[in-house]
Amino acid sequence: MEKRMNKTYVIGDIHGAYEGLLQCMGRSGFDYASDRLICLGDVCDRRARVKECVDELLKVRNLVMIMGNHDRWALDWMEGGETEGIWLQQGGSDTVNSYRDGVPEEHILLFRKASYYYIANKKLFVHGGIDYRHPIEDQQQEDFIWDRSLVSRALELKDMPEKLTEYDEVFVGHTPTLNLPAGDQAGRYRSVPRSRFEDPVRLCNVWLMDTGAGWEGGRLSMMEVQTKEVFQSDRLY
Repeated sequence: MEKRMNKTYVIGDIHGAYEGLLQCMGRSGFDYASDRLICLGDVCDRRARVKECVDELLKVRNLVMIMGNHDRWALDWMEGGETEGIWLQQGGSDTVNSYRDGVPEEHILLFRKASYYYIANKKLFVHGGIDYRHPIEDQQQEDFIWDRSLVSRALELKDMPEKLTEYDEVFVGHTPTLNLPAGDQAGRYRSVPRSRFEDPVRLCNVWLMDTGAGWEGGRLSMMEVQTKEVFQSDRLY
C-alpha cells in the first residue's frame, strides 16, 4: 500500500463553529498526527462552541495558530478578566458563555503563543493582511490582525496576474467573502456594499479564506495548500 504524503491545509475564520470544524476535518481526511493545519485566526466569538473548537485544534500535532483580532480580544479577557463593550457586541459574549466553567490553561497558552504571521515556501499566512507597500518586518501587530489594504488593492486589480507582495501567494481571513468590499471603500471598520461568494476567492495572488462561518448561512472552508482542493462545511445557522 502506497504511503500517504503529509499535507498542509489552511482553514479560515472558525468563530466557534464546532460542527463546521468537524465537517471540514472529516471531509478533508485530515491526519491529526502527520498533516499540518494553518489556522488563520478568529477561532473565537460569534458562535457558542468556542471552547470545543479550541479543544479540537489542540489535538492537531502540527498546528500553526495565527492570531486574529477576535482571538486577541478573547485573550485579553482570558488573562485579565475584563470585557470591552465592543468585543461583547461583536460576539465576545459567546466566548464568555462557552467558558462559563473556566478557561483551561492550555487554551490561554495557545492564543498567547499564536503567531501574527507565518511564512513557508514563499507563501504568507496572516489573519487580516499587511501593508503591501512596506516590508513585513516594519509593520505592527495591529496591521496583521486588522489591516485590509492588501485585500483592497487585490479587489481593485481582481483577476490580473500581478503579485502584490514578494510572496508567491498570500492567504488571509478577516474579510468574509460573503461581504466583499468594493476596492475603493475597504477600510478597517467601515460598512461596505455586499458581493456574495460562498467559496474561497482568489484575487491576484491573494486567497480570501473566510467564507462566513461566523455569519448566518455562511460556511467554514479548509484548503489543501498545494492542490487548492477546498473542503467546506454545510451552511451554518
